[in-house]
Amino acid sequence: MKLKVTLLLLLNFGFFGFAQENLTYQKPSKSILDLADYERAPSVSMDTKKEYMLLSYRNTYKTLDDLNQEELRLAGLRINPVTNISSTVTYINNLKVRKISSTDEIQVTGLPDNPKISNVLWSPNDKKILFSHTTKSGVELWVLDVATAKATRLTEATVNANLGNPFSWFLDNETILVKMLPKNRQPLLDSKKDLPTGPIVSNTSGEKSQNRTYPDMLKNKNDEINFENSVTSELYKVNLNGTATLFKEASMFAGERISPDGNYIMLTTIQKPFSYVVPLNRFPSKTIVYDIRGKEIKTVNEVPLNEIIPKGFMAVRKGKREMSWRNDKPATLAYVTALDEGNPANKADFRDEVFLWDAPFTNDPITLVKLPQRFSGITWGNDNIAIVSDEWYDTRNVKTYLINPSTPGQEPKLITDRNSQDVYSDPGTFETRKNEYNKYVLALEKDNAYRIGEGYTKEGQFPFIDEFNFKTLKNKRLYTSSYKDKKEDLIEIEDFKTGKVLVQIQSKNDYPNYYFRNIKKQNSLTPITAFKNPFESIKNVSKEVIKYKRKDGVELSGTLYLPAGYDKAKKEKLPLLIWAYPAEYKDKNSAGQSTQNPNEFTFPYYGSFVYWVTKGYVVLDDAAFPIIGEGTTEPNDNFISQLVDNAEAAINAVDALGYINRKKVAIGGHSYGAFMTANLLTHSNLFACGIARSGAYNRTLTPFGFQSEQRNYWEAPEVYNTMSPFMNADKMKTPLLLVHGEADNNPGTFTLQTERYFQALKGLGAPARMVILPKEAHGYVAKENILHLLWEQDQFLEKYLKN
Repeated sequence: MKLKVTLLLLLNFGFFGFAQENLTYQKPSKSILDLADYERAPSVSMDTKKEYMLLSYRNTYKTLDDLNQEELRLAGLRINPVTNISSTVTYINNLKVRKISSTDEIQVTGLPDNPKISNVLWSPNDKKILFSHTTKSGVELWVLDVATAKATRLTEATVNANLGNPFSWFLDNETILVKMLPKNRQPLLDSKKDLPTGPIVSNTSGEKSQNRTYPDMLKNKNDEINFENSVTSELYKVNLNGTATLFKEASMFAGERISPDGNYIMLTTIQKPFSYVVPLNRFPSKTIVYDIRGKEIKTVNEVPLNEIIPKGFMAVRKGKREMSWRNDKPATLAYVTALDEGNPANKADFRDEVFLWDAPFTNDPITLVKLPQRFSGITWGNDNIAIVSDEWYDTRNVKTYLINPSTPGQEPKLITDRNSQDVYSDPGTFETRKNEYNKYVLALEKDNAYRIGEGYTKEGQFPFIDEFNFKTLKNKRLYTSSYKDKKEDLIEIEDFKTGKVLVQIQSKNDYPNYYFRNIKKQNSLTPITAFKNPFESIKNVSKEVIKYKRKDGVELSGTLYLPAGYDKAKKEKLPLLIWAYPAEYKDKNSAGQSTQNPNEFTFPYYGSFVYWVTKGYVVLDDAAFPIIGEGTTEPNDNFISQLVDNAEAAINAVDALGYINRKKVAIGGHSYGAFMTANLLTHSNLFACGIARSGAYNRTLTPFGFQSEQRNYWEAPEVYNTMSPFMNADKMKTPLLLVHGEADNNPGTFTLQTERYFQALKGLGAPARMVILPKEAHGYVAKENILHLLWEQDQFLEKYLKN
């Protein structure tokens, strides 16, 4: 049956007056449809010993019917109140198992009819796999035996997955900790039927509370009741034979972490009061450690309501945070506290302090290390080796240190000190492997560790493996990818002694596939998968990364596509489509670095213009649009002028190659890229038209910051006003296609932003068209909506650009 949905299209093509259209869904032209309606290859996960792989199959798209379900929006959650799982989850609909040494794929037996699978979790010994299955009435827990490829149901449809993954393995590989709906659970309130008992009242204490604009907050007492009802669970221990034993009575369990030795469980529960202005991760909480039998050992943390935090990206709450088990010890907690009261504006020699606390917590915590910047992570190794890092957003500085956990308080040894945006200097990430507790720790061979790097350089991308010596603090290069016509990703080192490495290799026409590479035996390759290219129709298009300069000397780049068979000697002048997203930088050098690789597989999807290379357009995809603020200057102080300079440089670069008619250029972007598009059409004459999807156009509606902007509206009103296309709508004379999801869930980009901007454009006589996609959030997922979106864009470009 052909689906019909009324779309609110508030301006008909060719007319500058108001017109509402009732359209059935349309499909794009055949060349675009052939690319858009492809079959998705399976996702791959492997056991740690690389003996088996699990192949997970999903539909290419959801359907509108998938989105047309009951939904509650509470404290940042979007959940299905009938099934008790996120309403945004994308389900797996089939599973297969394969031995890595074989090519035979074994269909998993015992699966339910029309499975809706999620939350896939391998057991510690890699012999079993847990997963959830969502029925019409709720979520069930299932287990897959890897060797036999047989699936078995363990529970009824009473699992509570409203807060994400609802289960964890115990170390014995036989027992699972599961969040279940309380047996005495009360029905949810229906706001359409349950009348309010009074008004909604909010107070301000007089303290500053500058929060970003969050969606889906609690709004009234009914929301509070429904939130508590939705996230409350009973904790059960479930055996692989299906036996379930109550472990903890009902509470709002938000985090369950089992100690590495399996003898303790750290449980975090959400507490009251709730907030109407911040999401649930800033609600009060309490963390208690229990033993394996459920006996309370110690309350290790209590966090108050966190509506008020200091200003700045490096602001953190006071008290203990980042609390977790130390991976290389049986039962030791590690956590961080701020030494500057969490306020970046306060002067302090040290910003953060890391503590260790041994179970059963009868002794006081001890200081492990003090850090001059904000703690950003730790990788545990053994008694004598750990890697800790800190960072500072304003300077983009990140440091990495070597510490000895056996000598707490000792000054750490600096390993790296770099600009986090300087990708050419990135030394890579330390490799880890599982220890006896099934936890990831540093992969150590005597005094050596190993780092895998992305390998971005001025000449291109060449991933590498380094051996790092902890005594000398020096690197030794073990392998560098040398491909010039392919892209190699180094996934994991499987065997350090023999040199066996798991890699993924692709080219612009070769779908990404997995291989074992032996870096000690002539770099030999052994294929693991053989996925085919689902986009054969564009295999002959021209693709290259072009580099060019902005007029101030900043180096830029973009991936240029030409139609198949385009004669570069004849140089027919074609229309150009540019797709971009602005990025903020603190220095020109980092802004000019490129992470684009022409050998990356060409994967067309609704989020770019690549489809239109089949329609005779030149496409510059992922064009660099850096916004730079050096020293005390903030990037947004010169946002508009830098946008225009970026766009002009991109057009000049492609025009210099002789491929385009520079009077026929379109610009497009999603989210902040949509904001960019509206500004470029408003403040320049470079473009014939533009496409802006799911953007924010009035910055006074995000008054306490957006993107990387930390100043509020009242501190920099001229910046907010100048950057807002809404405030400059009277200057907009270029055709613009505005698209937005009806149910946008992204902070700041409420659907209202597009509706109000369109109303301004309509009232001022600007040529615009608005399309609201039913049921869609910030990213679009329903096949009907995506195909119609492609049709809308195609019709718009044919009218305002090509013809």
